[in-house]
Amino acid sequence: MTISRDVRVTRLTPDDCTAASRSLPVEAPIAIEYNGVGYAVMMATPDALEDFVTGFSLSERIITSTDDLEDIDVFETDKGWIVRVSLGQDRAAQMLERARVRVSESSCGLCGMENLEHIAKPLPPISAQLSVAPEHVFRALDALRAHQPLNRATGGAHVAAFCAPDGEILLAREDVGRHCALDKLIGALARAGQSPATGFFLLSSRCSYELVEKTAIAGCPLLVTISTATTLAAERAAAAGVQLIALARPDAMLDLSPEYNASRVAPVPMKGGL
Repeated sequence: MTISRDVRVTRLTPDDCTAASRSLPVEAPIAIEYNGVGYAVMMATPDALEDFVTGFSLSERIITSTDDLEDIDVFETDKGWIVRVSLGQDRAAQMLERARVRVSESSCGLCGMENLEHIAKPLPPISAQLSVAPEHVFRALDALRAHQPLNRATGGAHVAAFCAPDGEILLAREDVGRHCALDKLIGALARAGQSPATGFFLLSSRCSYELVEKTAIAGCPLLVTISTATTLAAERAAAAGVQLIALARPDAMLDLSPEYNASRVAPVPMKGGL
């Protein structure tokens, strides 16, 4: 699968214009079908699509484990990619109900009272206990660039990494979309039989509520993002017991958990505090 492409560009400076070449990350429509039913078209980098659809299916709560996936077939067309997923009959009803709700969703978010109720739906509480020293988060931050070959080539891709408590990066996935990168990571972990509860997620993006929800549904107790978090992301993280660290930079980071301690299900302070 091609994940980047060289294009001709004109490089502009205050002094001159010169012809040049630039590698751009590929963004393509990925159509996801379950049991022959069109469910969603996502814009993503056409790489690790089996991981992507597995993580997407888990995040959407269509499946509860990889055992619910009978088959995944990936097809390239002249207009994009089609991923056809075969579900067991016991999960087909859940998929059809979720597909009905998605009819009123838009590309800019969720629309309608039914979806407002969906947003307020409680997330599964985090039960895993994880203690991570701040220096180990800094260690993961320092190593993250080495796990971003697509971004290094193009400057236009997000990365989602799974890290051990000591900060070692165990697995990473890239995509032009931050949500898609995390879905790929969650799917890769599920297919490898690795529990997200044993480590933490590190994302090269801002933290919106969807990323917190995906983290909570995956069962990961700690989410670290390089950019800021929204208020809803912090509130949802606190309610689910996900420790949320944002604006993680080489010299400092912010633990957003204390502000919401009153609503946290299971506070898990980092050793040394932040």
